[in-house]
Amino acid sequence: MPRKKVTGAHHTHYVRLQKNYCFACGKNNPDGMHLRFTYDEERDCFISRFRLGKRYTGPPGHCHGGIIATILDEAMGKVNKLRHVIALTSEITIHYLKPVPLNKPLRVESREVKVTGRQHVNMAEILNRKGEVLASGRGIFIAIDPQKMFAKFVER
Repeated sequence: MPRKKVTGAHHTHYVRLQKNYCFACGKNNPDGMHLRFTYDEERDCFISRFRLGKRYTGPPGHCHGGIIATILDEAMGKVNKLRHVIALTSEITIHYLKPVPLNKPLRVESREVKVTGRQHVNMAEILNRKGEVLASGRGIFIAIDPQKMFAKFVER
């Protein structure tokens, strides 16, 4: 791949970034959820605010349980960024506490519970506008070497 011409005092090289087709957060996935997360330093957690449309229907007027699990998994996965690691889901436990409504403002919050070696334990909650917890999850993530695991999928 040709390098971009260097101009000025910076010697920045052009790097082709992979497109993000993640179903939950990928901006390049036209069928994805496009969840966007921010880190709240004061509360030490990641947050995403969203509304779920009718395409995510499970019970009438409410979200499908698999979509709820996807949102919680994605939120818990974001927490691993704090440790600058890529960690894949090994196990998740979901507690469905109240039906998650469609077309209402919701948020998911996630934080670290503990880290032991390559094992990262995180938790997340989906809350409604009143702050009621509708679903919660706890996950175990295993840190991996992305170059070893995904080398054959990287564009060069």
